[in-house]
Amino acid sequence: MKTKEAYIEVEPGIELFVQETGTGDPLVLIPGFTFTTEVFSAQVRHFSKTHRTIVIDPRSHGRSTMTVHGNDYITHGTDLQKVLKELNVENPTLLGWSFGCLTVWEYIRQFGTDKIKSLILIDMPPKSLSLKEVEDWVEGPLDDLAAAYTNYLRHPKGQREFISAYATGVMVQRNLKKEELTWIVEQSLKTPYYIAANLFSSGLFSDYRKEASLSSESVPTLFVVAEHWAETASAYLNKLTPAATVNTLGGHLMFWEHSEKFNEMVADFLRGHP
Repeated sequence: MKTKEAYIEVEPGIELFVQETGTGDPLVLIPGFTFTTEVFSAQVRHFSKTHRTIVIDPRSHGRSTMTVHGNDYITHGTDLQKVLKELNVENPTLLGWSFGCLTVWEYIRQFGTDKIKSLILIDMPPKSLSLKEVEDWVEGPLDDLAAAYTNYLRHPKGQREFISAYATGVMVQRNLKKEELTWIVEQSLKTPYYIAANLFSSGLFSDYRKEASLSSESVPTLFVVAEHWAETASAYLNKLTPAATVNTLGGHLMFWEHSEKFNEMVADFLRGHP
């Protein structure tokens, strides 16, 4: 199936790389922190048979423009709106993974849900940090996250070590082959460490609980959470977003490691909301 590639200017001198495959109802996929369109290759192959499948490199990711400004999720939400408008995308399902969920929620904060068909949000709490860690679903202990920012995201070597440890410890459940780990790390390193640090801090200090709650009441919403924190995440989401569906699968990169199970899970959700 033919894939269209485009660079869409979201502001003077800043272009986002976009790939589009297939026809039908739009499905827009947004990768997480420092990752690219490539991470969704299994989803593009599967869903482009039935959907207009669009994947985006956010600014300073992958093949999009590297820039020292706008590396925050407020700007990413605005960028998303400009891409959808330029491509004449109507009533899409927005799928965000990890920090890509923040882009989706920021879009909703700015533009509402009137032009959205449904939401798929993969393994990201709406608020990353909390002092009530026993009750809340959060990214991790504050000290650990602060250490990642101050000790690792200060130079390329630290970024490599950070992503490598996260990939093997959190992203997947099996042992990665050497070439697989290399590919994951190289995905991240397309974003320079000093930009990655900005994105990391912007994500950790975001709070989209209101948007997560209201959007789940407005449009059909599916959360897919990793197994390692499923009990905490499910309990939290059942309170914050009781109208949403919450499913559990694999690790943080479950759609890559368990692509067939994930794709069928998402297909079931999409079939239920024609």
